[in-house]
Amino acid sequence: MSTDTPKRPSPARARLIDAATRLFYEEGIHAVGVDRVIAEAEVTRATLYKQFGGKENLVLAYLQNEDRMLREMFAEAGASVTEPERLVDAVIAGIVADIGQRHTRGCPFINAAAEYPDADGAVRQMIDEHREWFRSTLESVAVAAGLSRPADVAASLVLLRDAALVGGYLDGDDRVSPAFARTARAVIDAHRA
Repeated sequence: MSTDTPKRPSPARARLIDAATRLFYEEGIHAVGVDRVIAEAEVTRATLYKQFGGKENLVLAYLQNEDRMLREMFAEAGASVTEPERLVDAVIAGIVADIGQRHTRGCPFINAAAEYPDADGAVRQMIDEHREWFRSTLESVAVAAGLSRPADVAASLVLLRDAALVGGYLDGDDRVSPAFARTARAVIDAHRA
């Protein structure tokens, strides 16, 4: 029997991750205790510790889940759009949709970083890996679209997304999304060859 076959998470593990994702994002990681996650997931304390060993590993699973969902969104957009120039538009539209529909309380990675200031800790390392993937993915999109200085484009879009997710939470999607889209398109237009 091959050990390379990916295993589906147990239903209890999936419920724990789902509950943690919702609670940690809506209320803050340190504000939510494991008892609350256990109650929401309808599992025992022993199940949480068997699956994760403790809260920090559950936090890492939450962030890995957020990372996976974002990677899947990018993969779907890449599969559905064949023209590189249109992929840039799809990325901007995807970020706008994220601000208003999914991440309405800011960026989960920025929120977690605020709660875990140790840059050498496992949580911050996970956040750094996610941000590096996001930045390099945007740079690849800019390269494929023939934009000049693709690393600068990617850095600008990451910064704009960070600001837009926080701004969307504070000032509302109706105010922030159009400003993000307008500014992101200006960055793209400034780098067209």
